Amino acid sequence: MKRVFLIVLDSVGIGAMEDAAEFGDAGTNTLRSASKGSCFHMPNMEKMGLFNIDGIDWREGTARPTALYGRMREASKGKDTTIGHWEIAGVVSKSPLPVYPEGFPREILDPFCKMTGRGILCNRPYSGTEVIKAYGDEHVRTGDLIVYTSADSVFQIAAHEDVVPVETLYEYCQMARKLLCGRHSVGRVIARPFSGESGNYQRTSGRHDYSLEPPADTMLDIIQKAGKEVIGVGKIKDIFAGRGITSYVYTKGNAEGIARTMEYLDQDFEGLCFINLVDYDMLYGHRNDIEGYAKALAEFDSALPGMLAKLGEEDLLMITADHGCDPGYTVSTDHSREYTPLLAYGKGVQPGNLGTRDTFADIGATVLKALGIRGDIAGNSVF
Repeated sequence: MKRVFLIVLDSVGIGAMEDAAEFGDAGTNTLRSASKGSCFHMPNMEKMGLFNIDGIDWREGTARPTALYGRMREASKGKDTTIGHWEIAGVVSKSPLPVYPEGFPREILDPFCKMTGRGILCNRPYSGTEVIKAYGDEHVRTGDLIVYTSADSVFQIAAHEDVVPVETLYEYCQMARKLLCGRHSVGRVIARPFSGESGNYQRTSGRHDYSLEPPADTMLDIIQKAGKEVIGVGKIKDIFAGRGITSYVYTKGNAEGIARTMEYLDQDFEGLCFINLVDYDMLYGHRNDIEGYAKALAEFDSALPGMLAKLGEEDLLMITADHGCDPGYTVSTDHSREYTPLLAYGKGVQPGNLGTRDTFADIGATVLKALGIRGDIAGNSVF
């Protein structure tokens, strides 16, 4: 094949994995919860075979699926964006990335404060929208940085754009990224700028992720070394710390991500276009917003026919996810340890049931196989 379009619907899990209870996620099912929203409508992915996937017993599948469909099990010990994408790209993480339920230790914060010349507020797990409500006024008054984490392996820095210019915030994040190494190698350092007045603070679109580099070559590195294109749409470049990317475009949300994908479908290239659509996770899953989640899924589904119409004879479209974030799971607003879906569609692809695959890495192996590239990564091609 000539081109592969790999779309990650960020956090669209399809049911708790066997070990979900170990992660505090027993009973989670992101897609099922989203289906309870009044806007839920996914006829195009239904035709492809979404509801025929193993374990989806709460909705009837179609008699004649048009795509290969399957359920993906995460082999890595995690449930976050970084590890999920790494595994999709062929790197299985045997150990989880470090998390900080009690906040970060002084051995990290003291040198960070010295480097930035600023104090620290919060330093514990917190919702991103709530933390600026709770600490925004004190931050504006003192100039101290709001540092917080979550159930994921992240070091997040929130700052008002009028107090800390965005470029300066990025510099602070780069300082933190250098400090967070060894046993403190968190998956991502994230800049979280916000604006507004007291009582009405709002996060802006200036978010930037500084990711840990993958510990081994991914499918991206291998495709790039083979002389083909690797195009990142959304936060793909950040997730892989820029490695293996030949060109990229950042997006402000799903609508722009879909629009950029449609543009790349019109371009002539050989290789991979790797897309992350983040709104499901960032705007709806973490906020327990079932209606918003349902609407966002319906919007992607409505754009799908236009994508399929642009596929050429030598193109492959794959749709999957990186973890769950169940909007109906009120015990937590964090990611959930879930199976993810896989739909693979192309003019030369024979529809059928792939069953339950042992690792997300089968996706990366399939991409390499489709592009006719040999590479030493985890996973086995579905072809």
